Amino acid sequence: MAYIGTSPSNGVRRIHTYTATSGQTTFTGSSTEGVTLTYADTNYIDVFQNGVLLGSADYTSTSGTSVVLAQGASVSDLVVIVVYDVFSVADTVSKTAGGSFDSAVTFDGDVTIGDASAADKKILFDGNAQDFHIGLDDSADSLTIGLGSTLGTTSHMVIDSTGAITKPLQPAFLAVPNSGSGGTTNMSTNTTIVFGTEKFDQNGDFASNTFTAPVTGKYQLNFMARVDQVDVDSNWSRLVLVTSNTTYESQIIDLGGLSGDPAYWMFNINVLADMDANDTAFIKYQQDGGAAQTDVTEQAFFSGYLAC
Repeated sequence: MAYIGTSPSNGVRRIHTYTATSGQTTFTGSSTEGVTLTYADTNYIDVFQNGVLLGSADYTSTSGTSVVLAQGASVSDLVVIVVYDVFSVADTVSKTAGGSFDSAVTFDGDVTIGDASAADKKILFDGNAQDFHIGLDDSADSLTIGLGSTLGTTSHMVIDSTGAITKPLQPAFLAVPNSGSGGTTNMSTNTTIVFGTEKFDQNGDFASNTFTAPVTGKYQLNFMARVDQVDVDSNWSRLVLVTSNTTYESQIIDLGGLSGDPAYWMFNINVLADMDANDTAFIKYQQDGGAAQTDVTEQAFFSGYLAC
């Protein structure tokens, strides 16, 4: 049975041996064992004289530090006083009812959570503003790290039985122009590309043609666009990825050497962008001079995800 206190195997009783002088009645202080006599409860001591257990009428034990015989001992009598420790079990946690620990707990060995039954099990971190949990989703055979106290409701990371790791709320998006829209048409000097359809937007960070970083980090951003009807009368043409602190340039077209408008041109950018929380990213078409006739077709896409 579990207990808190002095282990029985380490001595819940203390033995004090004294060799009496002639007529000695009071036995106190350090014994032959080198231990000073003390006791907390007179009901939990035994007194032996020459091996014979004395009755309660044969001695007095009231001070907590001495035993007084009713009749003086003979010289060289052996008086042995056995004191039994009295302790109370405190700060216990019931095996069946459970409870809580208010300070650090150290385990020197394995800890098993669960009993092999088909039931979810979790460790809950009870925070001031937010709670988090780590737990076994038994029906899915997966280990989940999530927000809140309910397993599986807001999962931040899931490790399945094959070792695959998914992050259901990790920022990631893919946006394209609306089908049938023809893309962004008749663009002029400085035009934001319209991506009206989200193929996916995990964590909901893309809106109005713009990605907004939810947290500070490094974001892998990619876009590809086919551009039609670039005006040869413009001096140059390009697509750029604009973030809050940097503009990333794709290839630039120098149209001076062309005899007519090119039928199409392909632009792309792939960059690992450093973004702070609430920084934005979007795509713009730019040209120097010429007519507003250039189109970005529906084959364009803009994608990204939090890398680290």
